[in-house]
Amino acid sequence: MIQHETKEYLLQELDVVAKWEKDQKGMWFWEKIGRVPFMILDRITPKVVHKKVGQALDEIGSYIQKGGSYLTSEKEVLKRVKKHTGNEEVGIESIKELPLPVMDDISEAIVASRKKVAMTQGATTGIGGFLTLSIDIPFILGISLKTLQEIALSYGYDPNEQSERVFIIKCLQFVSSDIVGKQAILQELTDFNKPSPDKRDQTISQLQGWREVMVSFRDNFGWKKLFQMIPIAGILFGSMINKSMMHDIGEAGRMLYRKRRILEKLESSDN
Repeated sequence: MIQHETKEYLLQELDVVAKWEKDQKGMWFWEKIGRVPFMILDRITPKVVHKKVGQALDEIGSYIQKGGSYLTSEKEVLKRVKKHTGNEEVGIESIKELPLPVMDDISEAIVASRKKVAMTQGATTGIGGFLTLSIDIPFILGISLKTLQEIALSYGYDPNEQSERVFIIKCLQFVSSDIVGKQAILQELTDFNKPSPDKRDQTISQLQGWREVMVSFRDNFGWKKLFQMIPIAGILFGSMINKSMMHDIGEAGRMLYRKRRILEKLESSDN
């Protein structure tokens, strides 16, 4: 375990994040046309299912304001930190002081655990084809938010704060954006910690259209979910697709939060 992180080490790790950012090329062509299956779903899905999906979106919207039912518990993450460090007196403030490799290990374990849950859910909902697929959509949105919150905690950030929930939604939006959108979001999140009320207010105001953010995320399931619409065969596809989606969300969350923590550590070392 690294007890003291030199400036050279932090800059090296920041370069790792920068390389990841360059690899984010946006959606491939097949991802862009992937919204077509949901146009079909809109036509053939019963109204009651549409209503349930709409209610889920409303709940997620309230998450930005007050956390709602999607606000995760700190206990599980703190338990992981205690087990990893052997320190029983752990809180969010003390997590901030942990070495970066420890934060990385904890966040990786969180993502791995969530992948397993998502795979099981994908296999279960894959049994019934497109009808149960509509149940899978709000589930994935919910587990994605909780995973990002737990990643936030593992890097010492508190999702109880509204500004932190804004950052989490932007991470979620990043995953389903095209290359232009990703570049814009990366710039916004790079400036997120800078003490500029105008910048922070601008980011929050952009999220007033949170429904569009969530609908875009839902639609980005695209044709990846198309095969899950086939009863029985959807078990395999549902499991694989959910695992892939959680991988992408987990990777984005880890890298974006990792960058924030490195930048703060660098600023602290300079001061």
